[in-house]
Amino acid sequence: MSFPWSEASATGVGSYPGTDAAGTVGNVFGELPLPHLPELPGRGPGADMVGRGAAFLVELPVHLQPSGWRFADRPGVDMRRAHDYLKRDLDLLEERDPEGPVKLQVCGPWTLAASIELPAGERVLRDAGAVRDLVDSLADGVREHVAEVRRRLPRAEILLQVDEPSLPAVLAARIPTASGFRTLRSVAAPVVQEGLRKVLAAADAFPIVHCCARDVPFKVLLGAGARGLSVEPSAIPVKGDEVIGEAIEDGVAFFFGVIPGVDAPLPDPGRSVQPVRELWRRLGIRPDSLARQVVVTPACGLAGASPRYARQALEHCVNAARSLSENPE
Repeated sequence: MSFPWSEASATGVGSYPGTDAAGTVGNVFGELPLPHLPELPGRGPGADMVGRGAAFLVELPVHLQPSGWRFADRPGVDMRRAHDYLKRDLDLLEERDPEGPVKLQVCGPWTLAASIELPAGERVLRDAGAVRDLVDSLADGVREHVAEVRRRLPRAEILLQVDEPSLPAVLAARIPTASGFRTLRSVAAPVVQEGLRKVLAAADAFPIVHCCARDVPFKVLLGAGARGLSVEPSAIPVKGDEVIGEAIEDGVAFFFGVIPGVDAPLPDPGRSVQPVRELWRRLGIRPDSLARQVVVTPACGLAGASPRYARQALEHCVNAARSLSENPE
């Protein structure tokens, strides 16, 4: 199996605390074997996951309302700020001119559809036609974004992580209506899969899907073409885990979140990845593939953590990944 990263790699999920973009980029590229573009939602609207995701939409302007992001006739000041944040962040990456793998993150189509409102105030998810427009627009925007990053970072190999925290709720009809008294109708798995596939395939980059929910729809993600799954080990089902075993044997990588995304006591790094070793053992997979096929991460973004914990978390993940290489069994 061949992957863009080296053995014993670790990375972050996406977000970090604070507003110091230059300092955070320095920490990420200085500490992590697999660096990525940091996200700093603490800077305010437009730096949050949905706001940055909306900035990738092509010819679908949004502006910020008290209830959240909403489609509009023209982009609002917060959307212009989102584009400015993204440009400045890419400038920082270009200054470093990294060689090797670099991971980018974008908010997925189904999380955007469950978060952005139509002009009348209901979620985009309610309107199938609007959802199709959003998926197509996001695919175009992701294609343009990755192409720009490739122009700026000619020595880098790009990995694309699509964040879908709301996808299980979309499938299970758990997204509330604007009134909050009902929930929106579920979307069929084949429709969800095809929408996600369009975005994953748009950029011709190594495709990863991150989902921090417990009920991860593994078949949908794999069917959409994900070659990497960013989940917690506890999300892997004990019963019916044949899908995971087959995915591992087919060369799907796992970005396992092994420590909390908020301040918490950190155990010995080797203990943090013990559930990963146990999973490989349970599935009967040779342990010598662990250090290549598994990338160690926090369980979710670190925006809610203290800056001190965020730095410790990166170091911990690096050491935990190294322990998988040194002691896979």
